[in-house]
Amino acid sequence: MKKITTLITTLILFSACSSLGTYMPNRKNLNTSKELRSANILNNKGVDAYRRGDYQNALNYYLQSVAIKEKALGINSLSTATSYNNIGLIYKKRREYNKALHYLTKALQIREHLLGKNSSSTAESYNNLGTLYAVMGDRDRAINLTENTIAIKKNIIQKEKIDVAISYTNLAVLEEIRGDSQKAIEYHKKALEINKKIFGEEHEVTQNNYKSIAQLYFATQQYQKAKEYAQHIVQESKVELQDIDVIKSKNQY
Repeated sequence: MKKITTLITTLILFSACSSLGTYMPNRKNLNTSKELRSANILNNKGVDAYRRGDYQNALNYYLQSVAIKEKALGINSLSTATSYNNIGLIYKKRREYNKALHYLTKALQIREHLLGKNSSSTAESYNNLGTLYAVMGDRDRAINLTENTIAIKKNIIQKEKIDVAISYTNLAVLEEIRGDSQKAIEYHKKALEINKKIFGEEHEVTQNNYKSIAQLYFATQQYQKAKEYAQHIVQESKVELQDIDVIKSKNQY
């Protein structure tokens, strides 16, 4: 009950804070929004032309779009990086490889700086540069960049699995608070199967699941099953609702 009260209190405080400081747009913000709408329209026209195979018109639209973005957002924004990436891909299609390398490299540098090396956008840039180096005949760089792409994708998939396990654990805790021990056990078991594969038997997160399942079986007088899961417990652990982002920051493997 205490955990639910804390969650409700947090939501109330957040709602109260969010109502303060009403946003009042000024002329500069309105002009920037108008410019960016124009940039997006040009970008979409570029996408349509690219899909039709009309690379010259696609390039023209993209170059107009990125010029607006550079002025409105600067050269170090993610939106500008997306345009650099698109321009690079068109130059690659046109076999203007040096120009393609210039723009794809700019996109990668921005994404690495703003998102780090473990984001899907950074992985996209590694992949695009890898395929470019491959057609340019630089196989060593192509292999290196493609390996980086794979490593990032694997890391992203693992983090997604960790997040799913956290959600199952949170659901288990909430069901236990509500008094449905059987559902709580089912959710803890789902989290356990994921955590065993990622962290192993003796990791704190996995141990939390074992302990919770054993305690719930014991509380519902299913002593044999409680014993089965208790045998896996090798360390003391504490079970509580956890924020997904907190877990991510703790487990950057």
